Amino acid sequence: MTLVEFSRHETSSQPEQGTKKKKHEDVSRPLWSSKVEYILTQVGYTVRLTNLWIFPQLWYLNGGVFIIIYTFMLFVIGVPILFMEMAFGQRLRQNGLTAWKFTSPWMTGLGYTIFMVCFVRSLYSNVMNCWSLFYFVQSFTFPLPWDMCPLVKNASGFDPECARTTPSMYFWYRMTLKASDRIEDPGTVVPTLLLILFLVWCLTALILVSGLKCLGKVMSVLALLPYFLLLSFFIRCLLLEGASLGLQHLLVFKIPVVYSMKIWCLAGNLVLSALGLGYGVIASFSSYMPSSNNCLLDAFVVTLFNLGTFLFVTPAIISCVGFWATINTQRCREKNVEILTSLISSGELPPEAKPPQNMLDNMASMFTPWVESLPQSSKEMVLSRVSDCDMQKQLLKVSEPGSNFAFLAFIEALSFIPGSSYWSIFFFLQLFTLGLSSMVGIVQGVITPLQDTCYSFRKYPKLFIVTLSLTMFVGSIFFIKSSGYYYYRLLKDHWLVLPILFIVTLETLAIAWVYGIKRLLEEMVGLVGRPVSPISCFLFCHLCPVMLLALSVVTIIYMSSEDFTYIAWDSSTSKEVVRKYPQWAVKLVISLTIFVFLPHVIYFINNLLSKISANYVSIENATRVSKPLVLRSRSPEGLKKSLPKEEIVPFKRKS
Repeated sequence: MTLVEFSRHETSSQPEQGTKKKKHEDVSRPLWSSKVEYILTQVGYTVRLTNLWIFPQLWYLNGGVFIIIYTFMLFVIGVPILFMEMAFGQRLRQNGLTAWKFTSPWMTGLGYTIFMVCFVRSLYSNVMNCWSLFYFVQSFTFPLPWDMCPLVKNASGFDPECARTTPSMYFWYRMTLKASDRIEDPGTVVPTLLLILFLVWCLTALILVSGLKCLGKVMSVLALLPYFLLLSFFIRCLLLEGASLGLQHLLVFKIPVVYSMKIWCLAGNLVLSALGLGYGVIASFSSYMPSSNNCLLDAFVVTLFNLGTFLFVTPAIISCVGFWATINTQRCREKNVEILTSLISSGELPPEAKPPQNMLDNMASMFTPWVESLPQSSKEMVLSRVSDCDMQKQLLKVSEPGSNFAFLAFIEALSFIPGSSYWSIFFFLQLFTLGLSSMVGIVQGVITPLQDTCYSFRKYPKLFIVTLSLTMFVGSIFFIKSSGYYYYRLLKDHWLVLPILFIVTLETLAIAWVYGIKRLLEEMVGLVGRPVSPISCFLFCHLCPVMLLALSVVTIIYMSSEDFTYIAWDSSTSKEVVRKYPQWAVKLVISLTIFVFLPHVIYFINNLLSKISANYVSIENATRVSKPLVLRSRSPEGLKKSLPKEEIVPFKRKS
């Protein structure tokens, strides 16, 4: 059975509803070639690149309690919302832009808000893939450019700006981003990133322009390929020196974390981000599934796949972090020995402060006991001249969630592994495939609503996709300027959280309390195969909306209390510094939030005014019909004159 025949069979098997135009749209809508391609496409979209770093860091910093909190939030708010988005798109066969008007006229503008948020997200998300592809290309050089500082032209020394920091940090900020010192300095477009960004958008358009049938096969490859690479990383990282130092932090149960509202807030927002909720992409993908599909089972499969990926990736990343901390601590102690030897040779320290000859062979076990054995005066002089090489402090340096972790600490750890060039190639190939699959899903969330809304976009799909991709490429150029990374972090860390949280909350309220979750579940009984239990109704109608409302309040309180800062590069000291965002950046975030929710507010006010006007008209009509009669006279003749003709009845005087 071909794709069109299968679509017609599905349409003819359903009861007649709507007009002939609606039937024609259902028949012409394509379907996925197989259920496996659909599931893998949803998995490829939900497994986000940045979340693969944020989840291990939060688990590492908060101990094993975090995974319990995250799993609880995943099944309380993640699965219900994922199911509702899948069921809504599949039931109505509509995209995220037009589906919400079927719940209630009050929610018509929500689809436009979702579309605008998805469009803004697509402008800066491909920049992450641009960085990954740039590092992937650089991995074929030997030695790796982030392994050592570059030499100064026409000189024998290293670049002094790189000598003040680590080679990996110098390569990230100065060679890749060419970052300015602050967000107020716009700078120029980085030429190397411009070419790579264009190539990334060409690949994205090439995948989408081939249609839904080819999209499912490409997304299946992009979704499965990273797991084969992750398996090799998992085995190699567990065998590294110091891997157990990082893994033991995952098993520590910090009970006070349970009472921290901040951790619950971070876990809840990470659930929404990890499943890609609130962008309309899931509803768009599910709208191409037949109405007989069991979307409740799909929601559980995608959720468990997502959780399993986190549980599989975390030990590998944390093992590599432990290895990175071990090597850095060892190098720090070796540098301390060199400093002490040089100071003793120059006479600034007494001879008794000279380290033993065999200390370099076993720095980890000999340095600290030797320092403690020195006289108090010599001990104070030695500690004042050397760096603190504490292993735990080295481990805590990996505490800033975000994209820079992958391009700083992790690649520095990979550079210590034998055969680092090959591992770097595999690593950045994995990052690029993960990022590209998510990006394809986000852009599809923009394409589908536009094609369903405008017939011309459906008539010339290839021209439309190429034009849209070029438009998005031009818009994303802004984020590869010298200050573009700071704007990327501004939107990702400070703007995106609240719009997605508000959208998901409104979606849940619209489906659970306006459309009626009981009505939706009754319509889906044939798919589930059994009546819906009261526990499920309670979860969908009460617990999930209440949890989202509480999460929204806590998130607003948490974000308003924290400092509005960003991490910037200081070229004078070659270090990362914390700077405050200027006041106009705060206004930009607020204005953009108001702008994306403006359609929803306009439609809401319009419906409110229409409702008030309709009620006023109905009251006026009712008043005219039921207007009390005014009797001009109590006599029978006067009563006859005051009554309408159809209401005049014979009047008989009582005897």
